[in-house]
Amino acid sequence: MQTRRWREYNWPLLVCVLVLLVIGALAVYSATLTAVTFNGAPLSTLFPRQLVYIAIGLVLMTMATLLDYRLLSSLARPIYLGAVVTLAVVHIIGQVSGGAQSWIAVGERTIQPGEVAKLALVLALAAYWQHFEPRRDHWLVQMGALLITLVPLLLVLIQPDLGTALVMLGIWLVMAWGSGVRPGQLVALALLALPLLYVAWTTDLLLDDYQRRRLLTFYYLLRDPAQVNRDDAYNVVQALNAIGQGGWFGTGLTRGIFSQGNYVPVQHTDFIFAVIGEEMGFLGAVVLITFQALLLWQALTIAGQARDLFGRLIALGVFGMLFWHVLINIGMNLSLLPVTGLPLPLISHGGSFTLTVLIGIGLLQSITLRRRRIAF
Repeated sequence: MQTRRWREYNWPLLVCVLVLLVIGALAVYSATLTAVTFNGAPLSTLFPRQLVYIAIGLVLMTMATLLDYRLLSSLARPIYLGAVVTLAVVHIIGQVSGGAQSWIAVGERTIQPGEVAKLALVLALAAYWQHFEPRRDHWLVQMGALLITLVPLLLVLIQPDLGTALVMLGIWLVMAWGSGVRPGQLVALALLALPLLYVAWTTDLLLDDYQRRRLLTFYYLLRDPAQVNRDDAYNVVQALNAIGQGGWFGTGLTRGIFSQGNYVPVQHTDFIFAVIGEEMGFLGAVVLITFQALLLWQALTIAGQARDLFGRLIALGVFGMLFWHVLINIGMNLSLLPVTGLPLPLISHGGSFTLTVLIGIGLLQSITLRRRRIAF
């Protein structure tokens, strides 16, 4: 039985993951080789840490693959509640970095509960819609799903972490579509968010001034670049300069003028695509985007082949999490979207995010292995 089950394993998905991890490891190595913090401390120690995160993540991915995803249906509620409580605790004991109170110190390391909360939200929504499967398109059921989303979303938004909040909203949107929500319901639910957007823009409850400046900077870059404050646009300008420097084939690993000159801020996380664009060139960026697209396609394929609604919605939730990260990260590096501070899946440095993504990939494989009954 086990041999026949493993024939269902999605090897193309694994290849995509491994290729992206290799590209990411090389990019993190180069991005941290000469980079320093604002205090002048070297970042070269981050590369070996990333290798440890990858190793642990692959183990967790394997464990998630072996786990029958259907067992998570009964665990989704406590996992979700645990994530919400942890997000609330962040506001009490959390550490501030980059203007956001998003991290909790655990010994000498820090964890970012907002990353784990994304996967907890996926499980909670999937279990919720499965519970109401016969009536999942009912208005009140869809309202309940939105409320489940808004609790962690608002907790991360007031950290403030706009990027994670947007991803959570995107996860709900993709999973709501997969649950069978009617277009009219989706529009009506979206209209309910308009007062929240007004409050976010006109008060300091949900957005900080620097986040508004980022949004305004993006607006002026599109409409009237002459009005852009150079300091506010510094990250984007340097990222574009780095990508433009790469040409077709790149300057070569560790040979980027901008990436090795410490010109691109947070180039090991939010702006790592700029490092790849400069040192690996246009072709390297195309390879990266191609494998990200293939990974997303595999996630959608798995969702379509899932044996039950719970598995399909988990797969769609993982797809949504990855899709919005890829779209927003690459978009902000190319000045096509506002800067919101989101890492690139399997590429950017970061323990919490790397582990979360690889666990999500493991759940996709678990759904694949159990997509049909094994006949004897």
